[in-house]
Amino acid sequence: MNPINPNSRNEREPYVVTSKGHTAVAINAAAKAGEWIKSRQGQVKELGTKTSAQDLVTEVDKGVEQMIRRLILTHYPDHAILGEEGVEPGAAAAAAALEEAREHEYLWIVDPVDGTTNFVHGFPFYCVSIALVVRGELTVGVIYDPTRDEMFVAEKGKGAYIHGIRASVSTENELAGSLLAMGFPPDREFAQPANMAGLQQLLPQIRGIRAGGSAALHLAYVAAGRVDAYWEVGLNPWDCAAGVLLVLESGGKVTDTRGSAYDIGTRHVVASNGRIHDALIASLKAGEATGYQP
Repeated sequence: MNPINPNSRNEREPYVVTSKGHTAVAINAAAKAGEWIKSRQGQVKELGTKTSAQDLVTEVDKGVEQMIRRLILTHYPDHAILGEEGVEPGAAAAAAALEEAREHEYLWIVDPVDGTTNFVHGFPFYCVSIALVVRGELTVGVIYDPTRDEMFVAEKGKGAYIHGIRASVSTENELAGSLLAMGFPPDREFAQPANMAGLQQLLPQIRGIRAGGSAALHLAYVAAGRVDAYWEVGLNPWDCAAGVLLVLESGGKVTDTRGSAYDIGTRHVVASNGRIHDALIASLKAGEATGYQP
């Protein structure tokens, strides 16, 4: 059965993905990887670090990325894959890997466990994130939360869905009534001061802030209308590519922290329901919290 045009369908009518194609492969890979991750909860034997003592990596991250690679390459052996565990730590290495990967017509961007620190501590807020970029354009985004068994799926031009039900961003119009999400990446020298400045600037203006520890899930929650916006300085492509498409296909807006158009190389990200976007950007600028030099 072919997907129905979301603009002409009942929003509560389940969305059906075709049994073949990029989206089906992404969903299958995310589901299998997520179930394996969940089965390993509390069984981590090898705990390593990357850029800092706060930047954790486990054998589960590495094993899941290899699983996803095999599942994708079985169907599309000529496609390129950019995965977190296949890139050296640090912003410079990530940028270099992305520039090389951009040359490919079909590029999968994978974060095997977004929220590794949560996973290690048994805090149930982590996910699998898989995106497909076709000729430079985000085309498929899938995020799977194995703890809640929630599958978030977006296809360019076809909407975003949670277990087949259409997702939509919130309708909040004012910062004062907004619940925002943010993050604290492992970079304590550059990213943390910028994010703390944003927190200090915004907290007096809004209803509340949540920092769950998974950029991908925060973006999925913006798409689902559970939070009104999310921002973070210091992200990598695999942190947010799938989630960005989810937000866009749910009727939201995504830019960098200065308000410029999002690109898969954007590191300082703001995603919102669109209604509070300008006010959020203005506040980050006023608080010198964009991550960019004035």
